Amino acid sequence: MTTPSDPPAPLTPAQQDAAFRPSHTPATPWPALAQALAGAGIAAHVHGAAPADGVTGVSLDSRVVRPGDLYVAVPGARAHGAAFAATALEAGAVGVLTDAAGRALLAEQGLADVPVLEVDAVRTAAGTVAARVYGGGGDAGPRLLGVTGTNGKTTTSFLAAALLEALGRRSGIVGTILIRAGEREVPSTLTTPEATQLHALMALMREEEVDTAVMEVSSHAVAYQRIAGLRYAVAGFTNLTQDHLDMHGSMQEYFAAKAGLFDPARTDHAVITLDGGEGPRWGVAMARAAGAPVTTLALGPAAPTPGALAEHDPGLRADWEVAELAPDGLGHRFTLRHAATGRELRASVGLPGRFNVANAALAVLLVLHAVGEEHLDALAAVLDVPAGEGPLAAAVPGRMEVVGREPDAVVDFAHNPDGMVQALRSLADARAAAGTRGRTLIVFGSAGDRDRDKRPVMGAIAARAADVVIVTDDTPHSEDPAPIRAHILAGARAEADRIAREEGRTVVIEEVADRAAAIRRAVELAGPQDGILLAGRGHETTMDYDGELVPLDDRVALREALAARVAAASASGSGPAREGKVIES
Repeated sequence: MTTPSDPPAPLTPAQQDAAFRPSHTPATPWPALAQALAGAGIAAHVHGAAPADGVTGVSLDSRVVRPGDLYVAVPGARAHGAAFAATALEAGAVGVLTDAAGRALLAEQGLADVPVLEVDAVRTAAGTVAARVYGGGGDAGPRLLGVTGTNGKTTTSFLAAALLEALGRRSGIVGTILIRAGEREVPSTLTTPEATQLHALMALMREEEVDTAVMEVSSHAVAYQRIAGLRYAVAGFTNLTQDHLDMHGSMQEYFAAKAGLFDPARTDHAVITLDGGEGPRWGVAMARAAGAPVTTLALGPAAPTPGALAEHDPGLRADWEVAELAPDGLGHRFTLRHAATGRELRASVGLPGRFNVANAALAVLLVLHAVGEEHLDALAAVLDVPAGEGPLAAAVPGRMEVVGREPDAVVDFAHNPDGMVQALRSLADARAAAGTRGRTLIVFGSAGDRDRDKRPVMGAIAARAADVVIVTDDTPHSEDPAPIRAHILAGARAEADRIAREEGRTVVIEEVADRAAAIRRAVELAGPQDGILLAGRGHETTMDYDGELVPLDDRVALREALAARVAAASASGSGPAREGKVIES
């Protein structure tokens, strides 16, 4: 096996921002920005003399400002952006968009004569001015598809983009793993970039002749107005489960942030998965809360009774249902059936797990609404293909990605309780369907500076579903990693003790702080009939230890450990065929 090189260094903020921008942006006259704000119903007070050459870019970060930019100074949790205005102006900013507090800070720095657009809601205004500067808004394009939910955004987005390409559309994608405009790819640092960057990216996509773009939309993006000034042709909802409560405070507030995507002022049409997560509660609630016209999708029977949907809303009937679900290799074949007309779309998804059937079905409906029902036959043709072929067969980096067999070895991004449940269940179901019996080993940790309450819950879930639990570091950020592991271990050991008392089953629990060592330990412990799930980081290639970025790609580390196992078996004479197979990316 060839040892992969270290992952490339993360992009600097300036490099990331530069990659989003089009090659050329015509200058926008200063008065036109005030007019754009007024047209959006945003009151703006204009201060100082208008810059003579107009505005050719918009930046929310003083570190990435280019000559001709409008610098957007927003109030922050630790500091106001106006405190960095001098840096932005030195870099070539020609004016500032800020609020009253920001203008006062400018005056304190001796910058009272700087051209300023003063507004109350700076983040909302940023999207409006960025759309004007980069020539977006209205029907400028590309057509946008949005995907939100706790889990499944990345997979749904990748599958939708693959479907669009199969239909002959030039697609773009904006998400956790990468940003792509036609053939141009840029690694991303946020699930959804800032509004200023998104509007630059839309201009870049128009430059690259992108027809339709699929965008992951996080709750942060809605709450922080990162999608201000954008309009979605259709937006989809995957599920809602516990996550990001450190920011939102409660599941209801988290739900409200997600629901903001389906405001009719933001989205033309919504596709809501009713039962894609822990149950139908949040899907049903989202279908009722969405202001945009709604199409509903159910994994179970479409009829309102009997079934779980009726318990939450007796009057609700799903528009589309997943039917005739059957194992197909590690994936599934299924039929997507329209309840009112009986129309059917037959498809095969190559990813393990029932939740990936939900992701695939949602991707199909998003694309159907984006391209129009007149293209239903063409969509049916690209979907109904042999197992392992077609747009839904593609692997999504770090999402139930199979990297080895005998033992089965899978890497997934599962980093919250429901994600872990779904990943463990999917691995078990796929192995059972293949007739494989053996133990389940899981290696995982939890990120720092995030929802702490989920840590012992995830430990308990791992102990219930796995035979061997190895707790390790994830990305601790500013936290001490040892207490994070201890919090997870407390939940895992408590559940393991209960299982021993009540079921007589022993769950092995180990703590290995170094993640690469933990991966090697799992491979060492696993037999050929066992399954290993490496959870939490998926496609990520670095771990943040209080600002120190340590290179580690779970997929590479797991492949290397498996390859070493195969090599050792071959050297000892037992033969690589009996000691597993490494699956290259």
